[in-house]
Amino acid sequence: MEMYPSKPVVVEKIDERDQGTPDEWVPRHESLVRLTGRHPFNCEPPLPKLMEHGFITPASLHYVRNHGAVPKCEWGTHELRVDGLVDKPTTFTMADLLALPSRELPITLVCAGNRRKEENLVKQTIGFNWGAAGVSTSVWKGVLVRDVLLKCGVKSPKNGAHHVCFVGKETMPKGRYGTSISWHAAMDPACDVLLAYEQNGEQLTPDHGFPLRLVIPGYIGGRMIKWLTEISVTAEESDNYFHYNDNRVLPEHVTAEIANAEGWWYKPDYIINELNINSAIAYPGHQEVVTLSGGKQPYTVKGYCYSGGGRKVIRVELSVDNGKTWTLTKLNHPEQPTEYGKYWCWCFWEHEIDISDLWSGQEPAELLCRGWDASMNRQPEKITWNVMGMMNNSYFRIKVHRCLDENMRPALRFQHPTLAGPGNFGGWFEEKVFGKADAPKAAAPAAPAASTATGDKRFTMAEVEKHDTDKDCWIVVKGKVYDATNYLDDHPGGASSITIVAGSDCTEEFEALHSSKAWALLEKHLIGLLEDGSSAAPAAAPAAPQLVALNPKQWVSLPLIKNDRLSPDTRLFRFELPTAQHALGLPTGQHLFIKATIDGKPVMRAYTPVGHGLGYVDFVIKVYFANVHPAFPNGGKLTQHLEGMKLGESLLFKGPMGEYIFNNEIPPTLATFTHTRSGVKHPYAELGLIAGGSGITPVLQVAHAVLKNPEAKMKIGILYANRAEEDILCRDLLTELERDGRVSVWYTLDKPPDGWTYSTGFISEEMVRDHLPRPSKDTVTFMCGPPKMLEFACVPNLQKAGHAEGSYFSF
Repeated sequence: MEMYPSKPVVVEKIDERDQGTPDEWVPRHESLVRLTGRHPFNCEPPLPKLMEHGFITPASLHYVRNHGAVPKCEWGTHELRVDGLVDKPTTFTMADLLALPSRELPITLVCAGNRRKEENLVKQTIGFNWGAAGVSTSVWKGVLVRDVLLKCGVKSPKNGAHHVCFVGKETMPKGRYGTSISWHAAMDPACDVLLAYEQNGEQLTPDHGFPLRLVIPGYIGGRMIKWLTEISVTAEESDNYFHYNDNRVLPEHVTAEIANAEGWWYKPDYIINELNINSAIAYPGHQEVVTLSGGKQPYTVKGYCYSGGGRKVIRVELSVDNGKTWTLTKLNHPEQPTEYGKYWCWCFWEHEIDISDLWSGQEPAELLCRGWDASMNRQPEKITWNVMGMMNNSYFRIKVHRCLDENMRPALRFQHPTLAGPGNFGGWFEEKVFGKADAPKAAAPAAPAASTATGDKRFTMAEVEKHDTDKDCWIVVKGKVYDATNYLDDHPGGASSITIVAGSDCTEEFEALHSSKAWALLEKHLIGLLEDGSSAAPAAAPAAPQLVALNPKQWVSLPLIKNDRLSPDTRLFRFELPTAQHALGLPTGQHLFIKATIDGKPVMRAYTPVGHGLGYVDFVIKVYFANVHPAFPNGGKLTQHLEGMKLGESLLFKGPMGEYIFNNEIPPTLATFTHTRSGVKHPYAELGLIAGGSGITPVLQVAHAVLKNPEAKMKIGILYANRAEEDILCRDLLTELERDGRVSVWYTLDKPPDGWTYSTGFISEEMVRDHLPRPSKDTVTFMCGPPKMLEFACVPNLQKAGHAEGSYFSF
């Protein structure tokens, strides 16, 4: 630290913007530019303030990238587990780590999204608006990952060790944040991969990973796991969701839809590790005005430059004539190279110009800078757009405008390309795309009317404000009212980001934070429009045709994006639809086929999802493992194939299929289902549902649809048969259903446990009489299960109980 002195900027106050969020205990500097609304916290300092502090950035002004709430960790109880391909799996306390040899050195951290707002003005990416200050430098102290792994007896690549995986405590709806680097990078002493516990001579702050984080010099910040709890040495790279679905530079033609449909996220060539060469101009600052005094007038242009992989920045060039000619600037490298010749930090550059030269010539003039590193990598002239908006390192351009100062003297005004964050307007690139802020605007188009599904329902703000809890959460976005209660589980940033704005207009926060995918997820929760006080409601716009994924005549490839373990042999598999605007297109009562090629042969099975929405479909599937059931020693081909799939791999889907469709309109008393081949509608008021094993999924599909209308008077009886209690699928969903007074659920098991309070054995006449609706002209029963169960148990006992032929059906 003595070599690199810095002046700390102490912050103890809680920013009022954090009050009511999960982070309301974390002090933060009020000048930081928030990039994603109030929560989660993502920020960069204003560029002048960043440069004001020079080589070492105070921790309180260091940029922050958080995916969710900051975990509350304690120094005394925090542990790091190291396992995998090591001889001695070990759990380290912080005291254990402090006892190991330490290393301290300055390292520049950069978000891969630095300068992304410029890319978003070319075409919107799926990322938020970083400016040019997503870069900071601190002196980091800790223990080398190499030393920790050696202490644990790490195996070598000869013994299958090729990757080192890291996981932190930060938890989001898609799981904990994790990633991996190569074994060679982790073990190379020249790479200085560090488990850091100090920043600028102090313990880490909560936003920067207290008490322990990973720091990988020369890499993008997205690889540097904060609040680190696990290290695992593996043969394969991390299978963490965020390792694949973040920090990639995909080819320019690849949109989010193409990436999802074709599995681009999982192609190894597009992962980002090392930083690229990049630079920016800090002075003149944005909207800085320099009055001309006549004659020659010196002005020192200043900025920063960095590169990755330990490569030294060897030159930065400046152009004052729109890129026609370039001049070498003076470089200042405050750091000394490591003993291995590595340069881990940014450098500064400056060049004195005669500012009066900018008055003549082309209007507006431009100042441009570009950097070079020791590998002769040079910044490109133009932006290369990519769907994640990563690694923009095109020439940094400042426009120079002739103007008059406040005393009406000739002056020059300097304009940066963008201002970081949402709602911050005034850069020349923003004006190029959107027009000047003070220019006359055409009348803004009216907000889209609600879809016909919501009718002309309108709400006052006073009505919205009553729905302000996590159990009853309404929000207003761009004049539309949404019941976001069920959206909380879907929300990519976690429920807290929504509940903090419950009962209010959160347009600014939502626009700041959310991608097109999140907007699409929100739309299914639309309930009406905000009353604007006008005398007449606008006419409803015609509903746009709904995009559907399924095609009954063609196979559709969908990638696996989630595999959640529900029990030792039961999984929730989530597949992603072609775009976030696609619905599945599966009517209630129908099923679909899933097909895979296994051992060179196609294998196809019918399944019913347990849930689906815009952009996704969920299946709860029991995996039939080999050597478990004596009658089926090889297990289930498709279910084992599903279990072995990696995230991003795809299966083929076709549908909808099935003989019956339960009609969506569920009137209060009498509903109908349609026989697809004849087109005949059958009315019903009471519904019996019998399931065996995995046959519960169509039962759940129908029950949820029928109960969607809270005013419907239908009664539903569910009878569910299984071999043993552990074979019961979706029990939590069934329990939730039973809380609705219109539903009863009864179980029967072949091998019940001690104390079992439900039925035992095959489905019997007594079970049918006691636990399904009584026979009547308005009672129907549907069944799904093994064919022998339907033939020898269900149908005979339904008949014995008085249910006439034509009143019971099988899915």
